[in-house]
Amino acid sequence: MSTTIAYPYEENGYTLYSTAYCPFAQRARRALSAAKVPYKLVEFDLQNKPDWYHLVNPQLKVPALRTPDGTILIESLVISEFVADQFPESQLIPTDAIERAQLRLFVEIFGSRVSPHLFGSLRAATEEAQKEHVDKLLAGLREVNDELVKQWPRSSGNGGPFWFGNKISLAETSTAGFVNLLAGPKHYRGLAIPETDEYAAYHKWVEAFSQHPAYTESKLSDKAAIVALKKFVADA
Repeated sequence: MSTTIAYPYEENGYTLYSTAYCPFAQRARRALSAAKVPYKLVEFDLQNKPDWYHLVNPQLKVPALRTPDGTILIESLVISEFVADQFPESQLIPTDAIERAQLRLFVEIFGSRVSPHLFGSLRAATEEAQKEHVDKLLAGLREVNDELVKQWPRSSGNGGPFWFGNKISLAETSTAGFVNLLAGPKHYRGLAIPETDEYAAYHKWVEAFSQHPAYTESKLSDKAAIVALKKFVADA
């Protein structure tokens, strides 16, 4: 007797498979929210994946997005850009090639200079290694700050406080989940982001998107972020 495994999805709609504390899954979730796309959320713990999830994503990673025609997309930035292109009225990404490249550079800088050291500072077993990652994380945030300082005087920047002036974009939805998790290094490694000029634009930007529904509706509390990240802490 054979058993057919089925997986849950929204008929003729979008279904997002996600994990609450995963910043990559948060990218996709926030892109959908910012674009005001209705979707069914299927959330589960990555440490206890449902038996059917291999049918959605054989790599067993989140996020994954099932589209109304049954196509399944994986990888957070791919999903985010799909949402932006599928719903151009959301203006999550510009049509101008230079402006798109500048936004992608900002996301790349955040992803390569900040995010790895967020987790690296937690995984590091020695105080020396922890400090090295924290220092590199702070240096990455200064680069993020510098990109904002360069962007806001541009016509597309419109003076801030978001990457594109007064509207949220993939610059925010693609990075905000990692900002949310900085509560972890703050708690476990003593991370303190100075209130100085070299971080002023960064703080202004975070304050702006922290009040946007696309961020607040799926934001983890600091306590929840600290608990979720404990598994990565070398000496916990």
